[in-house]
Amino acid sequence: MTTLDDTDRRILLALDRDPRATVAQLALTLGLARGTVHSRLERLGAERVLRANSTRLDPGRVGLPMRALVTAGVEQSEFTGLIEDIARIPEVVECLGISGDSDLMIQIAARDADHVYDITQRIMRCRGIRRTSTSIVLRELLGYRMDHLLS
Repeated sequence: MTTLDDTDRRILLALDRDPRATVAQLALTLGLARGTVHSRLERLGAERVLRANSTRLDPGRVGLPMRALVTAGVEQSEFTGLIEDIARIPEVVECLGISGDSDLMIQIAARDADHVYDITQRIMRCRGIRRTSTSIVLRELLGYRMDHLLS
């Protein structure tokens, strides 16, 4: 576990607001030396506090306006191959191992209900899937957020 100081938190909050900010922009905005920002970002990356860089996009703006959450029961002996199979489905946005009645929570992005059906059928054909249950996301009420964890 990484211990964050106030400087780390300020840098992370600034990046959360503008993920594309450069080291120079962060240094200027935060009143820090560029070397300080650079070394902090390197350390936070090495310690896996920061995930791999990615552009946040709205799936609806690229033709996939429907989201669904698929829970799945899995044959544990097939788990490694299963994750490889799921990773090959491009509409899978996220896959989490969970506790409870199901083993996986898979978030998908789709064009429409027929596309959701098609994707869930591909998930069902993955090694080790015993059963699935699908819930359509009607509205995002509170989006993915991290800034409040740094306050």
